[in-house]
Amino acid sequence: MKLDRPVAGGPCWAELGTPDLEAGRRFYGELFGWRTETDSREEMGGYTIAYVGHLPVAALVPLGGEPQPVTWFVTFAVADVDATVEKIKSAGGTGVFEPGDVPGMGRFASVADPQGAGFHVWQAQGFEGAGLFNEPGSLGWVELMSRQPERSVEFYTAVFGWSVNASEHYTQWGLDGADFGGMVTMDDKFPPEVPPHWLPYFAVADVDASAATATEAGGTVLMEPTTVPESLRIAVLRDPQGAMFGVYLAGAEH
Repeated sequence: MKLDRPVAGGPCWAELGTPDLEAGRRFYGELFGWRTETDSREEMGGYTIAYVGHLPVAALVPLGGEPQPVTWFVTFAVADVDATVEKIKSAGGTGVFEPGDVPGMGRFASVADPQGAGFHVWQAQGFEGAGLFNEPGSLGWVELMSRQPERSVEFYTAVFGWSVNASEHYTQWGLDGADFGGMVTMDDKFPPEVPPHWLPYFAVADVDASAATATEAGGTVLMEPTTVPESLRIAVLRDPQGAMFGVYLAGAEH
């Protein structure tokens, strides 16, 4: 990600929905060195912010009694949540949770693209999002897994105005010349029960060591540390509760 701060249309936050908050705090604390603080306000439902030093980088959200996916959600910054949700619906997407206010922080909505890949949109009203990008333990890239890449390009360019940098091997999303994410076409290698989804990547100082640490902490390595074109080293991991995410070598350019 060349973006180094939240900007309208770009990723600004990553949020984990987990059935075991304490287990999540332990796992990611061991893996990324996160320090976590839980909001004590009752209306926040145990919302927990993770920090690298004094800077917020992500959040962990306890899942309630209703069946909900154990997953990482990517959040995109917008100037107007309500207008963006209407644009999402007009482009074929859906609203999962309609716009609502987070006291003292901002306004958000949970939505999904036409293939069902969920994400959040955020209108800052006191809280901009992550205070650190591309450094170890912070968000560094976001990747869409899509079964219909042409439809995804049509949808996201209509909603956010992203640029599309497509090569033979990979499609990258950008804003004003700064690429921040990409798209992988879900082929036969992906089991049919795996739905389209967004995958956040966090920067780390050592991909191989992070994969080993994740395993020792009870996680699973889904894609072994791999060097992809342009010498970028990455791995895809799953935490003990089942949420998938990626890691990549800090300082490397996508």
